[in-house]
Amino acid sequence: NAFGFIQIALLLSSTTIISSLQCNHLPLQRRKVIENSLRLLDKMGKKFPQQCLREKMPFRFPTQVLQPRQKEAVGVAIEEIFQHIFYIFSKNLTLAAWDGTALDQFQNGLYLQIEQLEACVIKKHTQHHWSKEVSRLKLKKYFQKIDCFLKDKQHDLCSWEISRAEMRRCLQLIDKMTRKF
Repeated sequence: NAFGFIQIALLLSSTTIISSLQCNHLPLQRRKVIENSLRLLDKMGKKFPQQCLREKMPFRFPTQVLQPRQKEAVGVAIEEIFQHIFYIFSKNLTLAAWDGTALDQFQNGLYLQIEQLEACVIKKHTQHHWSKEVSRLKLKKYFQKIDCFLKDKQHDLCSWEISRAEMRRCLQLIDKMTRKF
Protein backbone atom coordinates (compact mmCIF):
# COMPACT_ATOMS: atom_id res chain seq x y z
CA ASN A 1 0.00 0.00 0.00
CA ALA A 2 2.82 2.40 0.91
CA PHE A 3 4.66 1.40 -2.28
CA GLY A 4 1.57 2.31 -4.37
CA PHE A 5 1.40 5.69 -2.66
CA ILE A 6 5.07 6.36 -3.49
CA GLN A 7 4.46 5.42 -7.14
CA ILE A 8 1.53 7.85 -7.34
CA ALA A 9 3.59 10.61 -5.72
CA LEU A 10 6.46 10.04 -8.18
CA LEU A 11 4.05 10.08 -11.11
CA LEU A 12 2.47 13.33 -9.97
CA SER A 13 5.82 15.02 -9.37
CA SER A 14 7.17 13.92 -12.77
CA THR A 15 3.98 15.17 -14.45
CA THR A 16 4.45 18.54 -12.73
CA ILE A 17 8.09 18.72 -13.85
CA ILE A 18 7.20 17.78 -17.44
CA SER A 19 4.35 20.30 -17.61
CA SER A 20 6.54 23.06 -16.15
CA LEU A 21 9.18 22.28 -18.79
CA GLN A 22 6.49 22.55 -21.47
CA CYS A 23 5.38 25.88 -19.99
CA ASN A 24 8.95 27.19 -20.08
CA HIS A 25 9.05 26.50 -23.81
CA LEU A 26 5.56 27.89 -24.43
CA PRO A 27 6.64 31.22 -26.02
CA LEU A 28 8.77 29.36 -28.57
CA GLN A 29 5.96 26.86 -29.22
CA ARG A 30 3.47 29.73 -29.54
CA ARG A 31 5.61 31.43 -32.20
CA LYS A 32 5.80 28.16 -34.13
CA VAL A 33 2.03 27.67 -33.80
CA ILE A 34 1.41 31.22 -35.02
CA GLU A 35 3.79 30.81 -37.97
CA ASN A 36 2.09 27.52 -38.84
CA SER A 37 -1.38 29.06 -38.39
CA LEU A 38 -0.48 31.93 -40.72
CA ARG A 39 0.81 29.46 -43.29
CA LEU A 40 -2.39 27.40 -42.98
CA LEU A 41 -4.60 30.51 -43.29
CA ASP A 42 -2.83 31.25 -46.58
CA LYS A 43 -3.17 27.64 -47.70
CA MET A 44 -6.88 27.43 -46.76
CA GLY A 45 -7.98 29.91 -49.36
CA LYS A 46 -6.68 31.50 -52.46
CA LYS A 47 -5.84 35.15 -53.02
CA PHE A 48 -8.26 37.66 -51.52
CA PRO A 49 -11.12 38.05 -54.03
CA GLN A 50 -11.25 41.50 -55.63
CA GLN A 51 -15.06 41.58 -55.47
CA CYS A 52 -14.83 41.46 -51.66
CA LEU A 53 -12.76 44.64 -51.33
CA ARG A 54 -15.80 46.91 -51.18
CA GLU A 55 -17.21 44.92 -48.25
CA LYS A 56 -14.13 45.21 -46.02
CA MET A 57 -14.88 46.39 -42.53
CA PRO A 58 -12.59 47.98 -39.92
CA PHE A 59 -12.96 45.63 -36.94
CA ARG A 60 -10.24 47.44 -34.92
CA PHE A 61 -8.40 44.84 -32.90
CA PRO A 62 -7.90 46.10 -29.30
CA THR A 63 -4.08 46.12 -29.35
CA GLN A 64 -3.90 47.32 -25.73
CA VAL A 65 -4.88 43.81 -24.53
CA LEU A 66 -1.49 42.58 -25.75
CA GLN A 67 0.49 45.35 -24.08
CA PRO A 68 0.33 44.67 -20.35
CA ARG A 69 3.58 44.54 -18.46
CA GLN A 70 3.12 41.02 -17.13
CA LYS A 71 3.61 37.87 -19.18
CA GLU A 72 0.74 36.21 -17.33
CA ALA A 73 -1.75 38.83 -18.54
CA VAL A 74 -0.48 38.52 -22.11
CA GLY A 75 -0.80 34.73 -21.87
CA VAL A 76 -4.39 35.04 -20.67
CA ALA A 77 -5.18 37.45 -23.53
CA ILE A 78 -3.60 35.15 -26.12
CA GLU A 79 -5.50 32.16 -24.78
CA GLU A 80 -8.72 34.17 -25.01
CA ILE A 81 -7.91 35.24 -28.59
CA PHE A 82 -7.19 31.67 -29.66
CA GLN A 83 -10.48 30.52 -28.13
CA HIS A 84 -12.41 33.18 -30.06
CA ILE A 85 -10.63 32.36 -33.33
CA PHE A 86 -11.32 28.66 -32.79
CA TYR A 87 -14.99 29.42 -32.14
CA ILE A 88 -15.35 31.55 -35.28
CA PHE A 89 -13.62 28.99 -37.48
CA SER A 90 -15.73 26.15 -36.13
CA LYS A 91 -19.11 27.04 -37.58
CA ASN A 92 -21.01 27.75 -40.79
CA LEU A 93 -18.02 27.25 -43.07
CA THR A 94 -19.98 25.76 -45.97
CA LEU A 95 -19.70 28.88 -48.16
CA ALA A 96 -16.05 29.52 -47.35
CA ALA A 97 -14.79 27.16 -50.10
CA TRP A 98 -11.50 26.56 -48.30
CA ASP A 99 -9.09 23.66 -48.33
CA GLY A 100 -10.59 21.29 -45.73
CA THR A 101 -7.30 19.69 -44.73
CA ALA A 102 -5.65 23.06 -44.06
CA LEU A 103 -8.72 24.19 -42.12
CA ASP A 104 -8.64 21.04 -39.96
CA GLN A 105 -4.93 21.50 -39.29
CA PHE A 106 -5.54 25.16 -38.41
CA GLN A 107 -8.32 24.24 -35.97
CA ASN A 108 -6.28 21.41 -34.43
CA GLY A 109 -3.26 23.67 -33.93
CA LEU A 110 -5.39 26.30 -32.22
CA TYR A 111 -7.06 23.71 -30.02
CA LEU A 112 -3.74 22.22 -28.89
CA GLN A 113 -2.34 25.67 -28.14
CA ILE A 114 -5.45 26.53 -26.11
CA GLU A 115 -5.01 23.31 -24.11
CA GLN A 116 -1.35 24.12 -23.41
CA LEU A 117 -2.11 27.71 -22.46
CA GLU A 118 -4.88 26.62 -20.10
CA ALA A 119 -2.49 24.23 -18.41
CA CYS A 120 0.29 26.83 -18.06
CA VAL A 121 -1.37 30.18 -17.52
CA ILE A 122 -2.10 30.85 -13.88
CA LYS A 123 -5.50 32.44 -13.63
CA LYS A 124 -5.29 34.13 -10.29
CA HIS A 125 -7.80 36.76 -9.31
CA THR A 126 -5.26 39.25 -8.06
CA GLN A 127 -5.06 43.00 -8.08
CA HIS A 128 -5.03 42.82 -11.89
CA HIS A 129 -8.43 41.11 -12.01
CA TRP A 130 -10.15 44.29 -13.17
CA SER A 131 -7.75 44.95 -16.04
CA LYS A 132 -8.02 41.31 -17.16
CA GLU A 133 -11.80 41.58 -17.20
CA VAL A 134 -11.62 44.83 -19.16
CA SER A 135 -9.30 43.10 -21.65
CA ARG A 136 -11.66 40.14 -21.92
CA LEU A 137 -14.60 42.45 -22.57
CA LYS A 138 -12.67 44.30 -25.28
CA LEU A 139 -11.72 41.04 -26.94
CA LYS A 140 -15.27 39.73 -26.66
CA LYS A 141 -16.60 42.92 -28.29
CA TYR A 142 -14.03 42.68 -31.10
CA PHE A 143 -14.84 39.06 -31.90
CA GLN A 144 -18.60 39.70 -31.58
CA LYS A 145 -18.24 42.31 -34.34
CA ILE A 146 -16.66 39.68 -36.56
CA ASP A 147 -19.30 37.10 -35.63
CA CYS A 148 -22.14 39.58 -36.29
CA PHE A 149 -20.53 40.57 -39.59
CA LEU A 150 -20.49 36.91 -40.65
CA LYS A 151 -24.13 36.46 -39.58
CA ASP A 152 -25.25 39.69 -41.29
CA LYS A 153 -23.60 38.53 -44.52
CA GLN A 154 -25.09 35.04 -44.01
CA HIS A 155 -21.60 33.53 -43.85
CA ASP A 156 -21.03 34.18 -47.55
CA LEU A 157 -17.70 33.81 -49.33
CA CYS A 158 -16.68 37.46 -48.97
CA SER A 159 -17.50 37.63 -45.26
CA TRP A 160 -15.33 34.56 -44.67
CA GLU A 161 -12.48 35.94 -46.75
CA ILE A 162 -12.63 39.24 -44.86
CA SER A 163 -12.69 37.35 -41.56
CA ARG A 164 -9.75 35.19 -42.66
CA ALA A 165 -7.77 38.33 -43.50
CA GLU A 166 -8.66 39.81 -40.11
CA MET A 167 -7.56 36.65 -38.27
CA ARG A 168 -4.28 36.83 -40.17
CA ARG A 169 -3.79 40.38 -38.92
CA CYS A 170 -4.73 39.31 -35.39
CA LEU A 171 -2.20 36.46 -35.39
CA GLN A 172 0.49 38.78 -36.75
CA LEU A 173 -0.13 41.17 -33.84
CA ILE A 174 0.21 38.29 -31.36
CA ASP A 175 3.43 37.19 -33.07
CA LYS A 176 4.83 40.71 -32.89
CA MET A 177 3.98 40.94 -29.18
CA THR A 178 5.36 37.52 -28.25
CA ARG A 179 8.66 38.34 -29.92
CA LYS A 180 9.04 41.27 -27.52
CA PHE A 181 8.85 38.99 -24.46
